[in-house]
Amino acid sequence: MNSESSSYGSHAATGLVGILIGWTRALPRNWIGKRVGFLLRRIAISLLNGKPVDAESLGARFRLHPYNNVCEKRILFAPRDFDETERDLLISRLHPKFVFLDIGANIGGYSLAVAAKAGPDARVIAFEPQPEIFERLIYNIRINPFGNIKALAVAVADRDGELTLFLDPRNKGEASVKIVSADNVRQVRVPARTLLGIVEDEGFDHVDAMKLDVEGAEDLILKRYFTDAPETLWPKLIIVERGEGRWGLDLLGFLAERGYVSIGGTRNNHLLERK
Repeated sequence: MNSESSSYGSHAATGLVGILIGWTRALPRNWIGKRVGFLLRRIAISLLNGKPVDAESLGARFRLHPYNNVCEKRILFAPRDFDETERDLLISRLHPKFVFLDIGANIGGYSLAVAAKAGPDARVIAFEPQPEIFERLIYNIRINPFGNIKALAVAVADRDGELTLFLDPRNKGEASVKIVSADNVRQVRVPARTLLGIVEDEGFDHVDAMKLDVEGAEDLILKRYFTDAPETLWPKLIIVERGEGRWGLDLLGFLAERGYVSIGGTRNNHLLERK
């Protein structure tokens, strides 16, 4: 049976696995806590023996496969380590008509965390082109009561059409239109759309925030968007994965010329706001 066909709760963490998950979430955020957490996580994953886990995290319900997807491991075992600063920033900016674009949504961590706190009139669009991960995303959206989130199985790109997506077998959440340097890399053809085309199709008259995690293709997406989109559709807040070594242009300089300033940064992301 496909793990996404059974009802939520049928894979609840019980017994020792449930205890280990609770312990890993409660560990202190220091070097010792991390080392102990890695050990407890390995034990729990071994006991799961390839089965998914139904669990609440980040204010939402999830079905998680904590094996070869870093995102799912963190959401299950250490939700505080799943971009807590970035999530708190987004939630601090919420208002009734909030519009959030989650580009590279993976299994929905950002999207569901925002949707859980936003009101019913907010709009969250989750973009995930990878077919297997998209099915997990759809399941996670379906098991939650939020009516303000929509998933699109499309790669956001600098042109409409179809493109090749490179999948890293070591981390299913890592997919890029740029070649992934890993052994046994898989390739899939997926539909592609420009971001402005999607925003116009959705009828948005503003965008409050966008998050981009597309493994080095952030420059392609944003250059095309800011070249074509009217200023009324420029987002107030941008969370963009650090990718200086992979970008073909000085993306931070490009955004600075359009009024964006750094309001902080984390190990994984740049945080930019238009003043």
